[in-house]
Parts: sequence; C-alpha cells; structure tokens
Amino acid sequence: MSRVTDSAGKRKKKPAEEADVPPHPKEEFLRMDRIPHIWCPTCGIGTSVGAFIEGLKASGLDRDKVAIVSGIGCTGRVAGYVKLDSYHTTHGRAIPFAVGLSLARPDMKVVVYSGDGDLISIGGNHFIHAARRNHNLTVICVNNFIYAMTGGQCAPTTPLGAISSTTPYGYNEHPFNLPYLAASCGATYVARWTALHVRRLAEAVTEALHKRGFSFIEVICPCSTLYARRNKLGTGLDLLKFYHDSCEIRHGEHPENVDVAFQEKIIVGKFIDIDKPCYMDVREKILKKKLGDRYLSYPELEHGRKQKV
Repeated sequence: MSRVTDSAGKRKKKPAEEADVPPHPKEEFLRMDRIPHIWCPTCGIGTSVGAFIEGLKASGLDRDKVAIVSGIGCTGRVAGYVKLDSYHTTHGRAIPFAVGLSLARPDMKVVVYSGDGDLISIGGNHFIHAARRNHNLTVICVNNFIYAMTGGQCAPTTPLGAISSTTPYGYNEHPFNLPYLAASCGATYVARWTALHVRRLAEAVTEALHKRGFSFIEVICPCSTLYARRNKLGTGLDLLKFYHDSCEIRHGEHPENVDVAFQEKIIVGKFIDIDKPCYMDVREKILKKKLGDRYLSYPELEHGRKQKV
C-alpha cells in the first residue's frame, strides 16, 4: 500500500470510511449504525447477544419470521441493536407485547429479550401467565441481580445479603429462583447458563427457538460497574473467573434445587425439555370442535387473503 502524504510531506490520515477496519463478525445480524452500544466494559449483555446470534444462525430459521421484543433497562436495548423486526416496549410490558404479536402472527417466532428487573419485577405477572398459558414465546432473561441502568437498586433476583444502592446493609428478601418459577408455571423448556458459557448458551438458544410453547433461558451476567463494585467482587473478569470456578453443570436437575445464593455455587444446565400443546394449538382444537367448517385457521385465512389480492 502506498504512503499518502500532503504537500508538506506529512502523512495524511485516512477518512474513517476508508480505514482498514475489519468488518464486525456479527455485522450481518446487527444494526451497525447503532454501534457502539451503551453497555459498560465487561458487561455480559453483549456476550449474551453474541451467543444469541450464533444460536439464531444455527437454528436455520428465516429471519423474516423472527421478531424480538425488549423492555426497559440495560438489556432492553438489545431489540434496538439486533437486525430483526423488533419492538422496544414500556417497562415490564415486553411479554404482553410479544403475546399480542404471537397471536396476530402465529407463523412467526417471537423472542422476548430483557432483564430480570423488567421481566420478573414489574413484568412478573405477565411472565407467570404467559408460561401458564404456554404461549409460543422464547424468553431470554439476562440476570445481573440488580436494576443496573437506574442506579443499582435491589431486584427480585438480588441474592440474600447482597449490597445494593437501596439495601446498603444487605438484601433481606428471598430472591426468585427463575428456572423454578418458569417450570412451575408450565414452561416447556428451561435452561440456565452464564455469560461465560457462550457455546452452551448458543446451543440452548437454538433448542429454545425450535421449541413450541413457552421456552425460557436465564443468562447470569456480570455487572461490574454497580453490582460487583458495591459488593467488592472485583472486575467483570473476576466475576467470569468466579463463574468458571463455581458453576456446576447438572442437566435434568429439578429446578427447585437451583437457587442462587450470594457468591456460592451456581447450578447451570438444561433443566426442563418437554412437549405439550401451546396456547394456539389448544385454542384451535377447541374452536374447530365447536365451530367445525366455520372456523378458519391462520394459514387458511392467509391463503384466502392472498387469493383475493
């Protein structure tokens, strides 16, 4: 490559668009005009998104038939970065938005991708009823144990005894066991991994995307800026080392036994993988039985609409 200089013989700087910058490895799946993202260095959300993209690629699903819905908070920004049909919804309402989309377009795979505060606190009621009804959704919950974007307040997932901005002497409530909550409400697929387990997380995403019904993946992620700093746990790298040393893979473990305690062993793996009719399957069966030929399924309605056009 020739050296480019100005009249004084000084080397000219290349314009940014001409710089020899390699393409982003996930460029095909990202809205590059919104990169760089807002997440802190060593935050695990970006790592989880990378695993999600790999899982989506491996699934072979048509991206035009996949939509992603996020709520509020750090993880709520995911929908804006991933190059899919996406919705960034109000606080705690990612699941009802996704349910509506799934009911209107049952031919699509709808993914909910949000944080523990958004999905399990203000959105908790939506979570349990979507799982109970077995709506055809894949829900990915990034759990960093606090409300990160709003200042590090305690969340329903904060471990007992952990420090947060609203519990400076230690959290005195019992946190939700998210896999147990999802399984108890009827989820057909339940798994938990951390931001360290990128390959296993990607495989879980592929499996969940192919699952019919309510599938749930908890991703335990480091928040080095607020959670780790307040609890004197070191850097994000230190948290990843903790995951490496403290995680135990137990596929098929009963979700009741996978509670997370402050800085103690974390049980990860695939806990539930069952088959049962989802909400739309049950609804269609009942309506066909009651209405007979008067009932038209979504494919039949779509075919009729295209015929008219």
